[in-house]
Amino acid sequence: MTVTVRDLARRSQAAAGAKDRETWLGLFAADAVVEDPVGPSPLDPAGKGHRGADAIAAFYDAVIGRVDRLRFEIERSYLCGEEIADVGAIHMDLPGGAAAVVRGVFTYRGDGSGKLVALRAYWDFDAVEFA
Repeated sequence: MTVTVRDLARRSQAAAGAKDRETWLGLFAADAVVEDPVGPSPLDPAGKGHRGADAIAAFYDAVIGRVDRLRFEIERSYLCGEEIADVGAIHMDLPGGAAAVVRGVFTYRGDGSGKLVALRAYWDFDAVEFA
């Protein structure tokens, strides 16, 4: 069975939601990049993304690993070759009982052999909805 980039995106979202660090990290090629969000932000002041296994693992630990619960709500999805763009929201339960919603476009690029080479998230840091 051929693994599509849509399959990889859903596996990434499921692993992040399950807080399954090893599965999530295992989806990425050795030289992959994670840009979440794209451009400079408090999560990536230089805006260059997190490239390679060590940097992506550090991103997981600093961001996904610190969230109590995470759930993706995909409203629309556009598959084009080895890339997919998901439009929707990420719902997060934060430590201390707070909650946040990040609305955006989340793109994934596969390498054609079952690994992700890029995860890019387009969202506005100042538009995060807190509850």
